[in-house]
Amino acid sequence: MKTSAASGAAPAGTGSARDESTRDRVARSILTNGPSSAAVLAERLELTPAAVRRHLDHLLEEGLVESREERVYGPRGRGRPAKVFVLTDSGRHAFHQAYDDLAATALHFIAEAGGDEAVAEFARRRAVEVGQRYRELVDAAPDSDKAEALAQALTGDGYAASTAVQGQGTQLCQHHCPVAHVAEQFPQLCEAETEVFATLLGRHVQRLATIAHGDGVCTTHIPGPAPASSVSDGESARTAR
Repeated sequence: MKTSAASGAAPAGTGSARDESTRDRVARSILTNGPSSAAVLAERLELTPAAVRRHLDHLLEEGLVESREERVYGPRGRGRPAKVFVLTDSGRHAFHQAYDDLAATALHFIAEAGGDEAVAEFARRRAVEVGQRYRELVDAAPDSDKAEALAQALTGDGYAASTAVQGQGTQLCQHHCPVAHVAEQFPQLCEAETEVFATLLGRHVQRLATIAHGDGVCTTHIPGPAPASSVSDGESARTAR
């Protein structure tokens, strides 16, 4: 029912628009920070837990988020794992993936014309070009901060990346992938990206999970500094490259 502006009441739809804006904040917070519990979202966005749950219920109904048990790295404590919410493929699609079809079509053409190796070569060239843009920032950082510098560079390109210390190393997490739909069809993109990470950081890295393969976050494990006894070998390997 429409309300007259002369009555001083809020225009019809204002409440709905406000809900959509808050709902977008909830979804974007999950995109930027990765899998999040309702309690964490409420604290992060300065909302009540009840309000966050209401918006999460709506996002669940629309198929934009899904709930899962929180992944625990290392020994698990007592009690059930916390429930966290992650963006679904549809939810990520809502955030700037407008050129997926064009990119996928182009790569299919490359595959038909030159085979899988042509796609792999394209992926490597693209990854190297991106790595060259990141190199100055990563090289300027001390060894202990290179992973964080890489995360900052990735975030600037829309990957919403962060780092976390895990055991004897660091995990680099990309909470969003602008090319996830394309990488799902062409995993060479992920493989080439991983190779560039290793080159930039000067050490072997291991890809643990990717959004393109259905995981909530692209996760790359970066081992800690090599023991003193093996530093010379590492230096030799870097020099050889």
